[in-house]
Amino acid sequence: MKNLAAYLLLALAGNESPSADDVKGLLTKLDAEADEEKISALISAMEGKDLDEVLKEGEEKLLAVGGGGGGGGGAGPAAAAGGEAPAEEKKEKAKEEEVDMGGGADLFGGGGDGGAY
Repeated sequence: MKNLAAYLLLALAGNESPSADDVKGLLTKLDAEADEEKISALISAMEGKDLDEVLKEGEEKLLAVGGGGGGGGGAGPAAAAGGEAPAEEKKEKAKEEEVDMGGGADLFGGGGDGGAY
C-alpha cells in the first residue's frame, strides 16, 4: 500500500508517470522501507496506462461489487406498521452520596484542617 500511496502522491504532484526510482526516493525520504520487487511490479502494471482511467475502472469495479457498511437494522414492529414507537421508560440515576471516611481520606493528606500540611 505504501508503494501505491507514494506513486499516487507523485502523480498528484505533477509527475504523470513516476518511475521506480521516484517511488523509492520518496519512500526513502519518508524513512519508509522501499520494497524494490513490489515497486517494480507496480511500475510494470501502470506502464502505458492513464492513472485517471485506472482509477475510474477501479471505482466501477467497487460499485459492481457493492458492500458498504450494511446500513441500519430493520425497524421495530410499530415503526414498520407506520405507528409511533412506544416511548422508552426513563430510568432515574441513583444519586451518589458522599461518605465521610474519617481522617486520612483527603486526597492530598490535609485531613480537613484547612490546608495545614
